Amino acid sequence: MEMASRDEDVSLLITMLGIGIYSAMLIKAEIADISRFQHHTNLVSYAGLNPSIKSSGDSIYHGRITKQLRWILVQCANVAIRNDEYIRNFYERIKARKEHNVAIVATARKMLVCVYYMLTRRDAYNPYR
Repeated sequence: MEMASRDEDVSLLITMLGIGIYSAMLIKAEIADISRFQHHTNLVSYAGLNPSIKSSGDSIYHGRITKQLRWILVQCANVAIRNDEYIRNFYERIKARKEHNVAIVATARKMLVCVYYMLTRRDAYNPYR
């Protein structure tokens, strides 16, 4: 725990409401080195927070989301929608059109994009930037 609190990435991650120290350590462990992702879309794909789409002719199949990093981000998103006004507003906009599960996964994806920019820019969470 003490070692984690000295980790700069973990310290940046816990500035985002909804991400605690254990969640931050798990996210850091799953991502490893953020520089291996050239763009946030690569990280989103790695985390499994983009739905798979398979198409053949006129048929389009929207598959399920897979991967491990998704689980912790969805848990963090569930906490964030109760504590962070910016994240809650985003969630509510999606929830007005879709069901809870779709809205919470979209919120987790948004949080992951924020995580990407926090770690690449070495900057604390500020939703209104």
